[in-house]
Amino acid sequence: MVVALILGCTPGLPSVEGVAGTSPSPAVPWTPPARTAEDTVPPAPPALPPDLAERAMHLTLSDVVDLGLRNNPATQASWASARAAAALYGAEKGAYYPSVDASFTGTRLKTVASQGRSAVEQTTYGPGVTLSWLLLDFGGRSGTIAGAREGLIAADWSHNATVQNVVLQVQTSFFGYMATRALLDAQRESLKEAQANLDAAQQRHDVGLGTIADVLQAKTALSQAQLDALTTEGGLATARGALALSMGLPANLPFEVDSLVGQPPVTTVADSVDSLIARAVRDRPDLAAAEAEARQSETAITAARGARLPSLVLNGNTGYTAIAGAVPFRNSYSISLGVAIPLFNGFNREYTQRAAEERASAARAGAQSLRQQVVFQVFTSYFTLKTATQRVQTTDDLLESADRSAQVALGRYREGVGNVIDLLTAESALAAARAQQVQARWEWQAALVQLAHDVGSLDERGQAGIRLVSDSTEAEPQ
Repeated sequence: MVVALILGCTPGLPSVEGVAGTSPSPAVPWTPPARTAEDTVPPAPPALPPDLAERAMHLTLSDVVDLGLRNNPATQASWASARAAAALYGAEKGAYYPSVDASFTGTRLKTVASQGRSAVEQTTYGPGVTLSWLLLDFGGRSGTIAGAREGLIAADWSHNATVQNVVLQVQTSFFGYMATRALLDAQRESLKEAQANLDAAQQRHDVGLGTIADVLQAKTALSQAQLDALTTEGGLATARGALALSMGLPANLPFEVDSLVGQPPVTTVADSVDSLIARAVRDRPDLAAAEAEARQSETAITAARGARLPSLVLNGNTGYTAIAGAVPFRNSYSISLGVAIPLFNGFNREYTQRAAEERASAARAGAQSLRQQVVFQVFTSYFTLKTATQRVQTTDDLLESADRSAQVALGRYREGVGNVIDLLTAESALAAARAQQVQARWEWQAALVQLAHDVGSLDERGQAGIRLVSDSTEAEPQ
């Protein structure tokens, strides 16, 4: 009856802080427990480091990169993984040394009198030491240690690749923010010119030299310029938030990039695409990590093959045993030298070696595939940068001609020999030329950093490490 009572008492669902643990039905949302004032207080945003807090409104590109590397969890994770791999390598190297363990045992024994033997009560205790030492094998131990070493090298290269990826991410966000800010400045200049055009149209209309249609068209152009500037202001706030995110900071944390941060002169890459590809194959950290992982998989073959071969092992133990009421301690020891010969274990060792061989083949193929991708990435980035360089030169010429055209159109309109359509068309072309020049220059900077990343020369300070030909035809690293 007691068992039936227990089985019949099915408990209800548990509650959470005094409220039901679930909603009463599928169509009803769950009501959480009331929160206290402490629960609703938002966590304080992370503060800028002391060395940067004093100039939070004048951060440079190097400051932005430094913050990104400090705060990004990806670099912290890759660094921790590398340290774990280093510890594992140290642990595996311990296989070259003997294993020594100490123990202390105590035994209480009592027997029952039987067949003429008296009952015995005895207490024994004492320390002991056990030694085991693998003296010789045929590759199992060395293969495992070599695999841990290659794993450490791969983890270190992966950390370097993560650092470069974070630097690229931060710089891309930085250039996007700067491009948007420069575009807003250009649009505000166009806004001033649109206002001047409206004033000129209004003056001509007041003296009877222009029509109301000219005034309305000028007002339309001014409204469009205002709308473009307002849209870019919203985009600037978004770009600023993206930059804060890349630095590991809240989007609402007060900071600003130094307005005096300028762009380097737009120049041409000094090295050929073939030399940059060769450099990338040599220096790309992710490719080096993939090659180390391929070597690590090959060491597993050595370890698996060694497990199928004999090994020479030295074993020994010694101890002191005391019997209560008798001689305090008695010494004992044993030592053995043996050869372990693996014979058969259900083909486990054979299949393990075959699996290691296939994994090594897959790792080598993966490294080769990555090598081809690296070549393609450098090839693409190289010509993207060359196109960006030519685009900057073209937009400079376009802006110069558009500015002259707009000045001529405004002069002709004020003198009464031009019409408002020609003026607004020239002003529209000038605004477009300004925007294209702004975008072209910052796109060139982003293309340079992308090429440096693909080559593997982008360092932790954000320096590209790419030789560029300046106006004096001297090759300088950027």
